[in-house]
Amino acid sequence: MTDIESPEVSTEPQERHVIYCGVCTLPPEYCEYGGTVRKCQEWLQKNQPEMYNRIWSPEALEAATASLSVDAQKRAAKDAQKKAAKAEAAEQKHADKLAHSVITIRRIERNKRKYVTAVSGLEAFGLDLKKVSKDFGKKFATGSSVTKVPSGGEEIVVQGDVSDEIEEFLLEKYKDIPEDHIEFIDEKKKKAAAAAAAG
Repeated sequence: MTDIESPEVSTEPQERHVIYCGVCTLPPEYCEYGGTVRKCQEWLQKNQPEMYNRIWSPEALEAATASLSVDAQKRAAKDAQKKAAKAEAAEQKHADKLAHSVITIRRIERNKRKYVTAVSGLEAFGLDLKKVSKDFGKKFATGSSVTKVPSGGEEIVVQGDVSDEIEEFLLEKYKDIPEDHIEFIDEKKKKAAAAAAAG
């Protein structure tokens, strides 16, 4: 009897390179379950043409549905149409929301020519308020924090009058924000406004 040597099987985890979609951040095989299928397909075709052909080419789609019964193929086609329509509606809704979103920069007088600058509406553009607050603090070397507002939601409050600089910083760092979607409000102290009205 001869001993047959079996090849050693490694118990170490093997490295695997996974590609993630640049649009929805899922692996491309799962993009169809997100709400941005068309954008994901365009990204994949541009950045990973080989993988795009493996997943989305007519041959790949035909092979995936070939084993299905005629009824199942019809259901799959119907489901695909529904998903495409739903994704298109979601993209349109998001585009409309962005078109009507406004970032408000308010300069608020506290007392004796001391000001704070409040920024709201950033989350509509997909920005993380805590990260942006930290960026403001570093950029302007001042205190910056995320606070809740009475109407619900949150805003970033920066110590000092940096309203003009904040607009420049936002437009420079976050290219997705259109310039005409930023508005300024100058809030004077209530007592000063009342004294001016009486005088």
